[in-house]
Amino acid sequence: MTQLTGRPILQVPRELGGRPALADLLAGVRTALVGLALVGVPVLGLWVATPYADSDAADATRLAGALWLLGHGAPVLRGSADAPLTVTPLLLGALMVVRLYRAGAGVASRRGLRSRWGGPVALWAGYCAVAVVVALHCTGAGLFRSRVLPDLLVVGLLAGLSTAAGVRSVRPKAAWGEPLFDRLSPGWRPDGGLPVVCRAAGAAAAGLVAAGGLLVAVAAVLDAVAGGGRGMALLGRGPAALSGLLLLTVVLLPNAVLWGAAYALGPGFEVGAGTLVSPGGTELGAVPEFPLFALLPPEGPGGWRLAALLLPLLAGLVPAGLLGRAAAGRRSPAGGAGPWPPAATVVAALAAALLLGAGATALGWLSGGALAAERMARLGPVPWWTGLAAAGWLAAVAVPGALLVRRRVLGPVGVEYVDDAGHADDAGYARGDEGTAEVAGPAPEQGARALLALRAHRSALELRARTHALVLRLSGQRPLD
Repeated sequence: MTQLTGRPILQVPRELGGRPALADLLAGVRTALVGLALVGVPVLGLWVATPYADSDAADATRLAGALWLLGHGAPVLRGSADAPLTVTPLLLGALMVVRLYRAGAGVASRRGLRSRWGGPVALWAGYCAVAVVVALHCTGAGLFRSRVLPDLLVVGLLAGLSTAAGVRSVRPKAAWGEPLFDRLSPGWRPDGGLPVVCRAAGAAAAGLVAAGGLLVAVAAVLDAVAGGGRGMALLGRGPAALSGLLLLTVVLLPNAVLWGAAYALGPGFEVGAGTLVSPGGTELGAVPEFPLFALLPPEGPGGWRLAALLLPLLAGLVPAGLLGRAAAGRRSPAGGAGPWPPAATVVAALAAALLLGAGATALGWLSGGALAAERMARLGPVPWWTGLAAAGWLAAVAVPGALLVRRRVLGPVGVEYVDDAGHADDAGYARGDEGTAEVAGPAPEQGARALLALRAHRSALELRARTHALVLRLSGQRPLD
């Protein structure tokens, strides 16, 4: 009797139960407040630690709100002259995007019986409600002030895109680019090649980011070695000022890494109108006192700095290997669809280059902007030149590299693959199928040198097959005999 009266007679299954829209709205508010706290707590801590601060708590909260808006890419105004400030701290932007992405994925996984976009829309509305309050609070007097309408449009757009990406991550993904490949003729079509194209572009982007980080690290070491470092003079302004400079340097470090990647690509970047920092040479005037600006190379011709142009070549080797192995049928997303023709391999490499160029253009635009009016209105890489250089470098490396890897994996003409049924297949070994690789015997007139070469080649193939079988056993799979 207790069990019958202690719970309702009719229950709705958990997977069918709806989640109230108010809960999703509050989830959006919570997501925005956590991001705001990540910015506001250090700012308020520095304000408390600063002796004889000439601003009150309201000014400190307005500064935190303006930095929060700036982290979304929203433009703010600086100083009494209303100078535009549009340089986005990419570390703060990445934190906002990750939180919105995870919140959107969580809301979509608990959708229940609601309409398809009911939960994400409520989440987005709650986030934007906090943005409205912050933008209105930052319109008062202070070092940084918001522009309400442009700021809300940018925050709403970023929140909508990040939430939609999180919602899409928990649903079956459609191949958005495959119809473009399907329109090509069979000789030019990389069957099932979209995933490997995306992976190749991602590997190239990771290589370029690593190149930019390497250049920033080398510049920091050279600046520290040369006379104690040009940035050391900025560190003698007290603990609070030092902490503020270090925090600002950390949040702008991803921007510096992307500028380093643009430097390695060749076009370089600007630190004010009429300036250029590139491997070919540096033209600079007076720059603001900031630790990251102290890492800029001295003015004059590039000289040994032209060696930075080798880094994009190294970054293109891994994408070339991925595309070449997929073109030969190894690790093909299509599940052993067979080797691609050489023309299809070229198409896949060019598609990866175009995808990388589009991403480099977007990141170059986000990492730069305006620091003030007039001379400092141009800061960072030129987006279009950066995108074209990234696409050109990857195409120059990936097209011949993928063709070379494809030819190397498929093997010479004298190698045949014999499957379990005894049928010869030249591309079977390249697809990763198990079997025995047989090498055609030499002609009598080829001599002992050809016989030794063929025996060495057969031993290498047998060692490769045994290694592959060992990897399968270690991964829990049963290799074929």
